[in-house]
Amino acid sequence: MADILLAHSYHLQYDPKQVRKMQPYPPLGTLYAATALREHGLSVAVFDSMLQDPVSAFPEILAQQKPRILAIYEDDFNFLSKMCLTRMRELAWQLARTARDAGAIVIAHGSDATDHAGAYLNNGVDFVLVGEAEQSLVDLCASILKGGDLLRNIPGVIHLEETGALAQSSVNSSRNMNWKNLPMPARELIDLAPYREAWLSAHGHFSTSVVASRGCPYGCNWCAKPISGNKFQLRKAELVAAEICELKNVYGVQHIWFGDDIFALNQHWVQEFADAMEAFDCRLPFKIQSRADLMTRETVRGLKRAGCAEVWMGVESGSQRVLDTMDKGLRIAQVEGARARLGDAGIHACYFLQFGYPGEQWDDIRQTIDLVRQTRPHDIGVSFSYPLPGTVFFERVREQIGSKTNWTDSDDLCLMFTAAYKDEFYLALRNALHAEVDSWRESSAANAVDCTALWQQVFALEQTSRNSGPTVLADYDTHAREGARPQLVRLQGAPAH
Repeated sequence: MADILLAHSYHLQYDPKQVRKMQPYPPLGTLYAATALREHGLSVAVFDSMLQDPVSAFPEILAQQKPRILAIYEDDFNFLSKMCLTRMRELAWQLARTARDAGAIVIAHGSDATDHAGAYLNNGVDFVLVGEAEQSLVDLCASILKGGDLLRNIPGVIHLEETGALAQSSVNSSRNMNWKNLPMPARELIDLAPYREAWLSAHGHFSTSVVASRGCPYGCNWCAKPISGNKFQLRKAELVAAEICELKNVYGVQHIWFGDDIFALNQHWVQEFADAMEAFDCRLPFKIQSRADLMTRETVRGLKRAGCAEVWMGVESGSQRVLDTMDKGLRIAQVEGARARLGDAGIHACYFLQFGYPGEQWDDIRQTIDLVRQTRPHDIGVSFSYPLPGTVFFERVREQIGSKTNWTDSDDLCLMFTAAYKDEFYLALRNALHAEVDSWRESSAANAVDCTALWQQVFALEQTSRNSGPTVLADYDTHAREGARPQLVRLQGAPAH
């Protein structure tokens, strides 16, 4: 039995898009929390809901472990957790109520719990932890188990007063500078066999995740950062290489996905990492998320030496106007240069694209399509602009957001403000662009016919699904010349959303 049971609220079967992709990764953030607890001598078990049925399996582990504390500690390194999906929220509350009924004290940590602490505290949770919370979790759990003053000197703890009002400990948030020095995440506390079986069945190889860094210092105004803000931490290259060697030699891993928000920020580190991978002689193919402006010749050479097979870049748009409005800090020429350098090195270059950002018009969309066709990335991921609390983007469209404030699952993709077009247009656009990029890898006459029909649907909807009162940019060119941040306004006479 364990005093502390760790859990997270992402269950693959609740997310149809991810079921189709079948690329499950263990909850690294949750497992790092387990490592931190064990480093301080606290007994811990983990309930991994990724591939287990939480309805039947969670009560079983509660009965088996009889924990005094349940910590629903989300995987901060998983983009799905950062999306704050309502299906995850519902499961978190279900776990919390079940554990509380069993007599456990319940702690929650994650992006959604940070944004909606009051709702969590009114649905079975006793404490919400904000910030980089491993140390706060350790301190709070130790205090609960010892029966001490639960909140004294513990940063970033939110709870309900007897009056029902929200109260937070004296320190607003926490930054765990010790995270980068923690031992490897406690993978031995979960069963990796189902992950291996899922990957081998769907893809013929076993991939798992590693993180080399935490956080991102860039200021894209649509990106929510409720956990780390703009802070950035980097693990030692030798430790990351040693972890990959263990995954290869002990667990039979054949491929690595780096869950970092921003990989290759430090060019010198990339070279150290490549040196360490060569010294350990344990290279595995891996994929990363990064930025086009970080893909210098030196960095690309280092990535290639280390084993990098695929780079996903946040390109977002082929329109410089839209990129500037997003505060992306990226030039189209940098995307073109990165694509060429990665291609020359034999590394797949892939683009994250985003449609529907306020002010984006048909000409901007055409520029994105043209960029994709001209540079021919190996793959693309298409999403729609999603306003999350704590972002400049959210504040700009706050008044238009109705009762639905979060996507249900990762394939929801509805626009929760008034964009230039209705959802049906953006869905058709996504389908057509995906099909065309896919056809480059799997060329056939059938694919070509399908693409033509899909694009015809896009062109037809471009005429028929325009919104009458979209959010637009006021005097963008004037603001840009004067160096001012453009402001979003409603067209005169546009109806309220």
